[in-house]
Amino acid sequence: MKRAGATVHVVSPEKGSIRGYQHLEKGDEVAVDKVLAEAKADDYDALVIPGGLFNPDELRTNEAALKFVRDFFTAGKPVGAICHGPQVLISADLVKGRTLTAVAPIRKDLSNAGATVLDQEVVTDKGLVTSRTPKDLPAFCAKLIEEIAEGRHRGQAQAAAE
Repeated sequence: MKRAGATVHVVSPEKGSIRGYQHLEKGDEVAVDKVLAEAKADDYDALVIPGGLFNPDELRTNEAALKFVRDFFTAGKPVGAICHGPQVLISADLVKGRTLTAVAPIRKDLSNAGATVLDQEVVTDKGLVTSRTPKDLPAFCAKLIEEIAEGRHRGQAQAAAE
């Protein structure tokens, strides 16, 4: 995203830094730019929900995080979610009637929540961009950049209202 010229902010429920994971292995620590309590969807052009086992699990139980995600949908702004990231969308009640993909272990959860689930490297539905795993990152990033360039998606806001 940064190579495409985007300014990227890491937003987290807590100050300090967050640790990424690559499967079960600890990954890099990344500084938090803004805490969730201070972040507003109006300040951003798009949202990317991280994958992995741990971070989406934390976010999906945080009501402030779910509201933050819903605000992007309501505003019609592009949202990307990869790997286990779509679990956050399930908890935010944003997948019913949508078409998306995710890592294999949560596809049944998405289907049970009312989504149409495809096994493709990237799926786009009215500004929502989803991918399965880190190996899909090149296609995911390219499609998300395209969606951001298109701007707001009226269908995204309409789907959020349903």
